Amino acid sequence: MEDNSPFSIRYWSEDERPREKLILKGKSALSDAELTAILIGSGNRNESAVALSQRILFSVDNNLNALGKLSLRQLTNFKGIGAAKAITIMAALELGRRRRQHETVELTKINSSQSIFEIMQPVIGELPHEEFWVIYLNNSNKVISKAQLSKGGITGTLVDVRLVYKTALEIGATSIILSHNHPSGALTASDADRQITRKLKAAGENLDHVIVTETAYFSFADEGLL
Repeated sequence: MEDNSPFSIRYWSEDERPREKLILKGKSALSDAELTAILIGSGNRNESAVALSQRILFSVDNNLNALGKLSLRQLTNFKGIGAAKAITIMAALELGRRRRQHETVELTKINSSQSIFEIMQPVIGELPHEEFWVIYLNNSNKVISKAQLSKGGITGTLVDVRLVYKTALEIGATSIILSHNHPSGALTASDADRQITRKLKAAGENLDHVIVTETAYFSFADEGLL
């Protein structure tokens, strides 16, 4: 439905309307709220699409990662956001997340623990449950493959050490990197984390074990725990 309220973007000067501003000045010139306003198209009787977008972003402390976690129901609680607009927002943020994941796949050589974080954060960093993954490398520290070994609940997951090295032998990997996430956001290695790392280290050679959260990581190698 067309927005004809006094707050409608149609009454703004052309160079301040989000769509026109993007054309004239480029996408980087737009704020997060203006980009969101383009997605939703219109606001409500009391506020423009930009003002509504600002209010939505304010509710998540202007954090796009947090916005991406809002459910359909949470988004449609905002006046002016129906199911279609909410789905558009969710789809756009999911595409952004997938784009980041594909970009990190191109980073095939592991140079540091930061490289590991950049590969794994889009995969497991925002999950509400724990998952344990292994990255398999060749003798040039290039990624041959990465695989999920187990998937657990909120508090933990189980790992089969034999399966880790069975796969490594099958694909010709010369070293491995262990990685799992902490949904709690805690960047400390638990006793269970240390125990599984010791078991895998005793069974073969591994390069690192990286615990991933939404915004940061903990490296066993960096901390001298290998």
